[in-house]
Amino acid sequence: MDMLRKPYQPLLTDAGLNAAEAASAVDEFGKIRAGHIAAERALTLYLDKREIVTLMTLGTRPEMLVLGWLRNQRLLQTIDQIKAVQVDWETDSVAVTTYHGVEGLDGKMARKTVTTGCGQGTVFGDLMDDIEMINLPRGMMRQSEIYDLLKTLNEHNQVYQQAGAVHGCALCQDGDIQLFIEDVGRHNAVDAIAGHMWLQGTTGNDKLFYTTGRLTSEMVIKVAQMGIPILLSRSGATQMGLDLARRVGVTLIARAKGKHFLVYNGAENITFDAIPDGRLKNAGERRVEHAKSR
Repeated sequence: MDMLRKPYQPLLTDAGLNAAEAASAVDEFGKIRAGHIAAERALTLYLDKREIVTLMTLGTRPEMLVLGWLRNQRLLQTIDQIKAVQVDWETDSVAVTTYHGVEGLDGKMARKTVTTGCGQGTVFGDLMDDIEMINLPRGMMRQSEIYDLLKTLNEHNQVYQQAGAVHGCALCQDGDIQLFIEDVGRHNAVDAIAGHMWLQGTTGNDKLFYTTGRLTSEMVIKVAQMGIPILLSRSGATQMGLDLARRVGVTLIARAKGKHFLVYNGAENITFDAIPDGRLKNAGERRVEHAKSR
């Protein structure tokens, strides 16, 4: 009997921490209220004993975060280059060791872009490197599936509902949530999902990616590198994010809340099978016509 070959697994710690900490505050009535706040922690990454970057994170999936960060920064091409990822919260550090080092590391480290947003991200190298080599499949989706997915996603914002101050990202397939991760910055959450996909050998061609954060150039590039053709957010989009989505073929859906959404790129990939009644229906039709005319 043929056996499925298990993807290569580097040596990993399992050092996830709680995402929220108890804290009290005084409300508008002058009364003390017990509650929770997001637990932000610094995690310094060492690659073959060389200090690379300090990531601010909730620390719930530190190993996946580091794997995804390395993948999305294009510092390593394949996961079997990595020997071990070891997180140590006593020193607030993570040691990544490779088998043969990282070729051209100095050159990659020399070019650094600090991205904007909640919890700033850092991208090493040129954001546009290899962008023309990305070939995404055409992502198709029904309007009714968007509505069903938004309802399901709303139930997964556990840390936000408890403590606030976080972003959430989700890997979705056929209306189901495969993985949902929250962190202090959207770039951390997407990196953690990228790390999970890398570790499991998961492809993105039949997936949808959801984020609570803005659809920036960084977000579009990372999702495209993961091979995911549809990007959905409850927040807005930036001009550079839209420009890149058009270049690489990412279907870009923003401002998705309740029955409202805006398709900035790829409206032809959406089947509008659940257009709301009345005034909202007319507004939806105008958005579709406008998107198709661009």
